[in-house]
Amino acid sequence: MAEPILKVENLKKYFPIKRGLIGALKGEPQRFVRAVDDISFEVGKQEVFALVGESGCGKTTTGKLVVKLLEPTEGNIYLEGQNVTELKTTEEIKAYRRKVQIIFQDPFSSINPRFRIFDVLEEPLLIHGIGETKAEREELIFKALEMVKITPPEDYVSRFPHMISGGQRQRVAIARALILNPTFIVADEPVSMLDVSIRAEILELMKELKEKMGVTYLYITHDLSTARYFADYIAVMYLGRIVEMGPAKRVIDNPLHPYTRALLAAVPEPKPERRNIIKELPIKGEVPNAVNIPPGCRFHPRCIYAQMGLCDSKHPQLIEYEHGHFAECHLVGKI
Repeated sequence: MAEPILKVENLKKYFPIKRGLIGALKGEPQRFVRAVDDISFEVGKQEVFALVGESGCGKTTTGKLVVKLLEPTEGNIYLEGQNVTELKTTEEIKAYRRKVQIIFQDPFSSINPRFRIFDVLEEPLLIHGIGETKAEREELIFKALEMVKITPPEDYVSRFPHMISGGQRQRVAIARALILNPTFIVADEPVSMLDVSIRAEILELMKELKEKMGVTYLYITHDLSTARYFADYIAVMYLGRIVEMGPAKRVIDNPLHPYTRALLAAVPEPKPERRNIIKELPIKGEVPNAVNIPPGCRFHPRCIYAQMGLCDSKHPQLIEYEHGHFAECHLVGKI
């Protein structure tokens, strides 16, 4: 891995569940949704680090913690050596958010429908005091639109979001994130709401911008096929924990954890002659409630390889089995 620009240490985020009046009077203990439960990872400079997993595994919460939309329950986040969790004043947080931006999943709800495209891109410039005159800001807006290949920009700046396509809206959202020239971007499922035909275009665009601007991505997705194409490193999350982590090619070609194998088995088969072959999905049941985490390995109720007396009682550790390739499973090498 390149020199780390982002470092996450023992990060936790617990959401308290409100107790009713009767429960409070009875003295029932406070319960929590353990959305992110003690994870650590590093992201190298100008690399793409993917967080992969099912809905509800904690990957989006992790992204929001990184951009300080949420405050962690425990743990530390370092960006370029600075402890982000210690930033408290408005000025400090504002300076941090100029360096760290987010691209949301849904381009239809992440852009104000009452703003014209010009206003959408001018807003971050006004907030951070960039561009003394409207002409200077207009120049920056036109350059940002050209970067994301919305050309000619003068044909689009006066339009409202409903007047452009979903793919163009996401390009505008990318331009809004890039217009402040950030060093780090959290991309939260940036192509999952788009037509399949333009997903590759958007990912290719983000790759080009990474090379041109030297930006680093935390890429959040449930789709291992796009993660393999776009990411340098992959971390697989399950119920708030990282269960496997390593270089993208190694995780895809040699998955160590049964959950990673299940995610790979769910990827559609691209070869026409194999599309009628039904793949057995090595997983059973539903995702457990994040309030009542299973004892031992939290994946064991769904794992077809689980050994009772071991997997249901002893929590596995995230261990490095190959160079840079980690897994949290008692049965690595035995299945």
